Formats: sequence, structure tokens, C-alpha cells
Amino acid sequence: MAIKIDPALHLDKKPDWIRVKLPRDPVFWSTKALISDLKLHTVCEEAQCPNRWECWSQGTATFMIAGDRCTRACGFCAVKTAKPFALEADEPERVAAATKRLKLNHVVITAVARDDVKDGGAEHFARTIEAVREAVPGITIEILVPDFNEKDDAIEVVMKARPHIFNHNLETVERLTPLVRSRAKYHRSLNVLKRAKALANEMGYKCATKSGLMLGLGETEVELFQAMDDLLEHDVTVLTLGQYLRPSAQHLPVIDYIHPDTFENYKQIARNKGFRHVASAPLVRSSYHAADFKPELDL
Repeated sequence: MAIKIDPALHLDKKPDWIRVKLPRDPVFWSTKALISDLKLHTVCEEAQCPNRWECWSQGTATFMIAGDRCTRACGFCAVKTAKPFALEADEPERVAAATKRLKLNHVVITAVARDDVKDGGAEHFARTIEAVREAVPGITIEILVPDFNEKDDAIEVVMKARPHIFNHNLETVERLTPLVRSRAKYHRSLNVLKRAKALANEMGYKCATKSGLMLGLGETEVELFQAMDDLLEHDVTVLTLGQYLRPSAQHLPVIDYIHPDTFENYKQIARNKGFRHVASAPLVRSSYHAADFKPELDL
């Protein structure tokens, strides 16, 4: 029987601890102008990230390559679902140019799911990693990838480009995965994370693996802790936990707003279980303060 969440359960009134500060720093506007000038997409805007004001004011952004149209229709995501346009051959160089002009020492590169492309966009990821590294030698490169339908050759293409941090989000607990994540599978995501780490080891370099979950979709603590254990068993060392916020009335309802104290408790539990780095708070997202963590230095 299909899992359903009753939309009437949605908690529309946000608690006091979920507040977003509007931008005042001129760096915010210069960052926005640069992204627009280079005709780039960011997951900050496309996914309506609540932290984009803060991050852009610090001159950081998560670049979203391979267009702004996703081939999947996940129940939580604000990125539009539509037939994608062709990949842009010069996009890797444009991302590299933006990285250099923003003077970044840590860049996060993500993408929509491109199930219409044979390799899921893996080669495009690799070219972007290589272009950024050439433009800014010594930069830390973090990628947040789709599951590439667990195609080993696609994962290998990405890992040959040697990212420092390989991030793929589990998003939710196993029971809720069929409802929350379009076409994605819980164990497939775990396998992708483990395979990425194994390939890096086989290639003779160190790469941290990272994943994240949204809370407030109706998961239980038992299920959350099981997801933590599953990630650890698949060699993931960096974990992010954040509050799910519904982007529109057409998306999944928020079943619960998790208190900041509970997030802090989950952080300690995750650290005690064995994660090397944990970010856990209501407004935490996959790349929030990503440069503050140095998981690649642990390895």
C-alpha cells in the first residue's frame, strides 16, 4: 500500500526559532550580480534556501550546474520539474570564473537530476571540477550529486576528477523515501556513497563522504537513528540535519517543527555514534557553512 501524508496535518505557522535575516551587506548584491552576469544557476535560489541571504553576504554560493530543470519530481523540492535543455559546454568555465572572482577557498557544486543524459551528467560534473581546480589551484571542491541511477561508470567519472568531498543526500528515513524522493531509492543512495569512497581509495586519494536528512516529515527518532547507523555502515563521516520547510502548498506538509534543543541533542548522538563532523539545526542545509568543516583534513 502506498505511503501517504495527510496534507491537513501541515503546520503552517512557523515557530519563533525559524527566522531569516534579510540582506544588508553590499556583498550580497555583488554576489547576486556576479551570478547573474555569468548566467549561472544556484541551488540557493532554485531550492529557496532560507540561508541564501547570509551565505551570499559572505560571498559564498552553491552553484547548480546542468540547468535548472530536473527530471525528477521530489515531494519536498522547489526546483522545477520539466524537460531539461541541452548541457551548456561552457558552463564549467563560467563556474570556474565565478569561483575565482568570488575568491572562494571552498566551492560547492551541485546539479539537478539529469536522467535524460546517459551518464546522468557525470562528465559535466568532472569537467566543472577540473575547470575550477585549474582556475583556483588549492581550492577545496565539494560536490552534491544526484544518484546517477547507481551507474558505476558514472560515479567513476566523477571520482576520477578527485573532489575533496562527495555529498549525496539521503534526505529522509527509509520508510518515507518512496513518498519524499521521486524515483530515488534509500539503499541505492547508501550504495552510491559507499562506492564513491571505495573508488577514491582505489584511486589512491582521500575523499570525505557526506549526507544529509530533513526532519519534520513524520519520521520517528528510531528511524532517524537507524538512518544514521546505515550511513556510518556505508562509510559516511559528515552529516547534516535540518528542518524541512514546505516550499509551496503543492509540496509535502510539515508534520512537525523540531526544536533547536532537539537538533543539538541529535548532533551529540550522531557524534557519539561516530560521525566526524555534524551540522544540526533548524536552518542547516547541505552546504550551509560548508567551508567551516574540513573533513578532507581528517583523512
